[in-house]
Amino acid sequence: MDTLSIRELKTDKEILEAFPVMNQLRTHLGEETYLGLVTEAMQRDMYRLFALYDQGNLVAVTGFKPMITLYYGRFVWVCDLVTDETRRSTGYGEKLLSYVHDWAENNGYQSVALSSGLQRTDAHRFYEEKMGYDKVSYVFKKTLDL
Repeated sequence: MDTLSIRELKTDKEILEAFPVMNQLRTHLGEETYLGLVTEAMQRDMYRLFALYDQGNLVAVTGFKPMITLYYGRFVWVCDLVTDETRRSTGYGEKLLSYVHDWAENNGYQSVALSSGLQRTDAHRFYEEKMGYDKVSYVFKKTLDL
């Protein structure tokens, strides 16, 4: 795995380069909506987007944002983490999530948190068994009629 590199994606071109992999997780988003949401989140909400490359090929992507709440204190919320479906179970997710842990620690954040869809049992096993996460809550969502 010495051919691996992690790079922050900042330009529209770089952000769009990650769309095919991100779209495997966020299937409800079209390219234009994805780009708009990512750039707005970067500008307004401190969202950061990083990609893992293997021999120059983008194989995994994560989006996260540093936050402060009364429950978690200073922490990093992982909004998105996805490895290309043709390259899963090869250590890329572990490498990228470990990078987020290091980033959080180096920037003074006490923990990393995320949510995962109820149906994603393989992801749950990865977070709990491989990455040492604890299941601490359920996430609830209500869609508003705007």
